[in-house]
Amino acid sequence: MQNPTGYIHSVESAGTVDGPGVRRILFLQGCPLACLYCHNPDARPFKQGRKTDAFTELREIARQRAFFQATGGGVTISGGEPLCQPDFVKAIFEGCKRMGIHTTLDTSGFTGHKADDELLSYTDLVLLDVKHINPHEYKVLTGVKLQPTLEFAQRLAALRKPVCLRYVLVPGYTDKPEAMQALADFIRDMPNIQRVEILPYHKMGEYKWKELGVENRLADTPEPTPDEAEQARAIFRRAGLTVY
Repeated sequence: MQNPTGYIHSVESAGTVDGPGVRRILFLQGCPLACLYCHNPDARPFKQGRKTDAFTELREIARQRAFFQATGGGVTISGGEPLCQPDFVKAIFEGCKRMGIHTTLDTSGFTGHKADDELLSYTDLVLLDVKHINPHEYKVLTGVKLQPTLEFAQRLAALRKPVCLRYVLVPGYTDKPEAMQALADFIRDMPNIQRVEILPYHKMGEYKWKELGVENRLADTPEPTPDEAEQARAIFRRAGLTVY
């Protein structure tokens, strides 16, 4: 087993929303996307943060092994974009599987081509963030092309790798019913989609934009109302999908 180095932005030791149970979440440093609603813009630059290696992180994970197994939890690797450091992710997930620990990959899918079949074999669940189904609107939101994400989604479906699809609801950007319907149509027949999560846009990371001195183009964008979030969920439910 290799021991590659990696760069970590931060660690959450008892997360409850990024995969089943209570989880240790490693937020890796570096992301090729420039999402307008990014809540960790400080995680975008590459080769910053805390430099570490897979064995060091696995030793920390091993200390929580009994806790993960008792709570049905495990380890999630998020970001940034974790697949910008695929060897690091693979080594940690391989070590987790040797310890019998559940693994979750939280990714935009844009760099899905960097996840080889071995890495995916160590991955129990993928949290796939599809920002928009329209290529033009996707590029407005993220600064990159949509097609790599769709191709990764189709690859995961072919592998029957369990996926939770995540969709951030941003008023004026991702809340058009026809766009959500098109996304629902794209995934409705994929056998591996376990559920869809509608994540209402929030402003909790706005202070980071100010600290970095970077323009926040969504500063005047309101958070969606509970009714608007429920209307979005209804579109996916009508497609026969399990929605949260």
